[in-house]
Amino acid sequence: MSNSDIFIGETIGTAVLILLGGGVVAAVTLKNSKARGAGWLAITFGWGFAVLTAVYMTSGLSGAHLNPAVTLGIAIKDGTWSNVPVYLAGQMLGAMIGAVLFVVAYYGQFMTHLTDRAIIGDPADKPVEGSHSAKAGPILGIFSTGPEIRIVWQNLATEILGTAVLVLSVLTQGLNAEGKGLGPLGALITALVVVGIGLSLGGPTGYAINPARDLGPRIVHALLPLPNKGGSDWGYAWIPVVGPLAGGALAAGIYNLAFA
Repeated sequence: MSNSDIFIGETIGTAVLILLGGGVVAAVTLKNSKARGAGWLAITFGWGFAVLTAVYMTSGLSGAHLNPAVTLGIAIKDGTWSNVPVYLAGQMLGAMIGAVLFVVAYYGQFMTHLTDRAIIGDPADKPVEGSHSAKAGPILGIFSTGPEIRIVWQNLATEILGTAVLVLSVLTQGLNAEGKGLGPLGALITALVVVGIGLSLGGPTGYAINPARDLGPRIVHALLPLPNKGGSDWGYAWIPVVGPLAGGALAAGIYNLAFA
């Protein structure tokens, strides 16, 4: 794969991932969305289908990492690092593009939701920036993850564990005597693993398990001029970056010890 193929594939794939994944959260969250209130099952399966679509679409172009933790895990496993910056650049750009696109798709719902006093309260009572309510933000959860209970070590451990399961499942797919992978079935298996992680480990933090998926849309949330959008919670933002990267490295270490 050339660097241009990698960059284009990762940009397109990650944009589709975030468009569909963020889109399902917007659908469940925002006022005047037909899917409002559909709940956690809709979100977890929506993200799973987003992974399935994006991986199937771009696996032939870039290998469809779509996640810096996956890229890191593969680099540690194979000992090849030359293409890592290209993968990361495409993933971050794609994540930001995807976030802009789901805002376009739900623009009317965002504006209606963010100007409804029953939802946001009286703008005159805006929380002071830096307070917990300002950090949480009324729509930040559509863009990025956040914990239900803020316990740093627990939040970090949850992201490490979830990502380790994801990356180890990617690294071990289709292992057999010939060392061949599963081809197109890999997209389905990865999607089902993501659904499983969401159902089992997503409750505490919202299961970022992907630094680009969390950081790219968080940057877009901070930049977009949406009214009453709340803060971007930068004090928490390092956890869904560091945790998944540590989880990816842990998965590669386990692979090299147990499977290589």
